[in-house]
Amino acid sequence: MAPLPDPISSLPCPISYRQGPSMSLSILSRACNKHLERAPESPPLPERPRAQAGGGARGRRGAMRQPAVRLVRLSRVPYAELLALQERWLRRLQAEPGTEGLSGTEAGALLLCEPAGPVYTAGLRGGLTPEEAARLRALGAEVRATGRGGLATFHGPGQLLCHPVLDLRRLGLRLRTHVAALEACAVRLCELQGLPGACARPPPYTGVWLGERKICAIGVRCGRHITSHGLALNCSTDLSWFEHIVPCGLVGTGVTSLSQELQRHVTVDEVIPLFFEAFKETYKCTLI
Repeated sequence: MAPLPDPISSLPCPISYRQGPSMSLSILSRACNKHLERAPESPPLPERPRAQAGGGARGRRGAMRQPAVRLVRLSRVPYAELLALQERWLRRLQAEPGTEGLSGTEAGALLLCEPAGPVYTAGLRGGLTPEEAARLRALGAEVRATGRGGLATFHGPGQLLCHPVLDLRRLGLRLRTHVAALEACAVRLCELQGLPGACARPPPYTGVWLGERKICAIGVRCGRHITSHGLALNCSTDLSWFEHIVPCGLVGTGVTSLSQELQRHVTVDEVIPLFFEAFKETYKCTLI
């Protein structure tokens, strides 16, 4: 069967990377994702069936292959380009009645980028009045409504945006488990960076936190088993942009970044390899 054409080949953005868990993906720990309630303790990821013991050809055929997720690393690009690429992948996956449209065990794509400029995003629950949107645009920022869960948050340079566009059936996951897995990826990345205190909290304190400071926002969308949006992790983000909104509608809490916590400049490029490891470990998949 001939392979499907590359869905990103016609986009103007380069596929060589550069600078999610920060704030909600838009930038993208389920930031502002109150409408997706999470149990006080995240359920464990489902175990995949193990291959039956046995040698020879039958044993080899019985071995379970890990689902594959296509890695799409973008350079620093406008937020609109990330959304456009996400829409292309959504159309590709949702066009199929089942999972037959993906080759082999391919489960979708992992889209990563660093926003090229400041962007405020509102989720399905709103979060920005027309007057507030006009005030934010006057600061030189873009303002966009998105289809993810939650309220308003900020995305900008120095932030890792991770949008997994996945067929959850291929991964054997439910939506709630997917959200918990995104949180686990952000927590694991913080641990690998030397911040063992990072943790997920129950609603309304969604995302990944260090004490009372949110370092990663999560906001997702799911339709017909296909996910979009994801997490936004602050690496070296200019945190002053958050002062112009109430991030995710949470009053009395703060935001932070890897750079602020580690007292050194941490780029998106530095954390990308660690995020790959955390994603493969948490989702039990192969990145291609």
